[in-house]
Amino acid sequence: MIQKISAPISVLFWYSHKAQKAEPLKLFWDGVEYPVSKIGLHYSYRQGRTLFHVFSVLCQDTFFKIVLNTDNLFWRLEEIADYE
Repeated sequence: MIQKISAPISVLFWYSHKAQKAEPLKLFWDGVEYPVSKIGLHYSYRQGRTLFHVFSVLCQDTFFKIVLNTDNLFWRLEEIADYE
């Protein structure tokens, strides 16, 4: 079941200039740490002048849709879904 949420979260994010790769490693939401086990879809879109990066990640048995606002570098949790 997909649950819509719009909550601020903290994200541990990794970038390698040599590998030209960037990815979230851990999410911190509601006092719980969620290590990212797999990264699914990544895409970006613009809303006005603001660029957003959207990541679908798997943490244990839960999918998270997280969004990075590149204007203020704030992360938001948009959706949660059970892995079945």
